[in-house]
Amino acid sequence: MTIADSDPRVFFAAERTLLAWLRTGLTVIALGFVIARFGLFLRLVALQVPNTTDDRLHASAILGIVFVAVGAISILVAAVQHSRFVRTLALVDLPPSYNRTVALILSWAVGSLGLLLAAYLTMST
Repeated sequence: MTIADSDPRVFFAAERTLLAWLRTGLTVIALGFVIARFGLFLRLVALQVPNTTDDRLHASAILGIVFVAVGAISILVAAVQHSRFVRTLALVDLPPSYNRTVALILSWAVGSLGLLLAAYLTMST
């Protein structure tokens, strides 16, 4: 089987890779949010238990914020990499009637919202 000079499968493989990074970044953001909010739960439990310190409780909030930021940054980096790669493809490799910007807009929106979530978690701890 020979592959023709024009192969739109290359573009679709790049788009699947971008969407896989988007899913991975969302998972890391969700994990970070859960870790950060688990610190809030620990603080509520600490109020019920005498002689507890808040030093360890802030560690989960910081770790959660780091996870959220890493997830958001990974989505934004994947969007930049995808955009750079698509610009190197020949026009014949790009599907003519397919909107190529939807996945990029979604990635930029989710990445930006992830960074806003990290900022919110930073201010609320």
